[in-house]
Amino acid sequence: MEQKNFIGRRKTSTARLYIKPGSGEFIVNKRPLEDYIATKAHQNVATLPLEVTESEDQFDIKVTVRGGGITGQSGAIQHALARALDDHNEEWHDVLKAHDLLTRDDRMVERKKYGQPGARKKFQFSKR
Repeated sequence: MEQKNFIGRRKTSTARLYIKPGSGEFIVNKRPLEDYIATKAHQNVATLPLEVTESEDQFDIKVTVRGGGITGQSGAIQHALARALDDHNEEWHDVLKAHDLLTRDDRMVERKKYGQPGARKKFQFSKR
């Protein structure tokens, strides 16, 4: 298997993931995963497809992720990684699908409305 690339998205983040067979190296924006994503919870979100398919240490993964915050970026990495593993081994499709990893989460920030300070917040009402 030569190197392939896949795209994942979450909120306003986009992750381009390059995967090839290897020793389990995980690089995000030219830094190790643990350095780039500091919290363990976000690291677990990003690597969940590897855990459910029990394929840790089988691939070298390089990711370029842009836009959004750390939550969106880790979700985008998860989406791209799930697509890559699904393409590599079709037996993993049902496992990834059961964990809802192949579907893009299309929830976005609700837009601000005119006449209001935010999406739901209202200006204070004053009778006099």
